[in-house]
Amino acid sequence: MGSSSTSTLRLMILTALVAAICVIGSFIKVPGFMTTAALDSAPAFISVAFLPPLLSGIAGALGHLATALTSGFPSGPFHLLIAFEMMIVTYVFNVLHKKGFNILKWIFLIIGNGVLAAFPFYFLISPAFFIGAVPSLVIATVINAIITGITLPLMEKVFRERKVSNP
Repeated sequence: MGSSSTSTLRLMILTALVAAICVIGSFIKVPGFMTTAALDSAPAFISVAFLPPLLSGIAGALGHLATALTSGFPSGPFHLLIAFEMMIVTYVFNVLHKKGFNILKWIFLIIGNGVLAAFPFYFLISPAFFIGAVPSLVIATVINAIITGITLPLMEKVFRERKVSNP
């Protein structure tokens, strides 16, 4: 097994582990109007420390689908759109993080996940749904961001030290 295939396998395993932790977070619901607001996205956000943007995004999308499943798919097929949005938000958060935009990444995370991701539902469902959903989404996003903000520096330190000791 070559170095490239070992690296690919390692990334696949890390992505699967992050997605599994997202599933665990999906069981921790944030009370509010949105029954699918949960702590499923923090692991995907934390994965920006060691995963490329697309893989972090995939883990985030899988995390949302797990939350939808544990909530009974209350928004039906719209959960596929929400999972796609979660992938995009996590992807962009990862890119901003890797480029060193340390303040912009948090602003984008809160606005992108808490408000912009809900915006299509203004038209797809109703303005009332959008207005009712945003507070729950913002609260859940802030909670996930706080968990990420506390954990991300620790994960970066672990992976940085691991690279130094394991060339």
